[in-house]
Amino acid sequence: MSVWKELTTVEQWQEVLDRSADKPTVVLKHSTTCPVSASALEEYEEYLSGKPNNDVDYYLVKVIESRPVSNQIAEDLAIKHASPQILYFKNKESIWNTSHWSVTTKHITAVLD
Repeated sequence: MSVWKELTTVEQWQEVLDRSADKPTVVLKHSTTCPVSASALEEYEEYLSGKPNNDVDYYLVKVIESRPVSNQIAEDLAIKHASPQILYFKNKESIWNTSHWSVTTKHITAVLD
């Protein structure tokens, strides 16, 4: 089973962004105080517990606890911040993103598989 890794520092984010030149990456921006975000996290974990695309690395950023990381992601990928928000990128460029109730297992599967 694939699992996500949490990003808590801007340095970790920079490493992930740099590695995206070799391997596509997904980051879920998650608010630990938001019910919509809790639903998005369940959908993300449901996707990962099934048959996720193994050619992708998976991460999570808690937007309240790791605000500088969340802000840097928005800046580096030139995507307006939202939460919850899922971002799929490669070569340091966004391929796809969506937010709020659109973060679903079905939607993630359609994009990644």
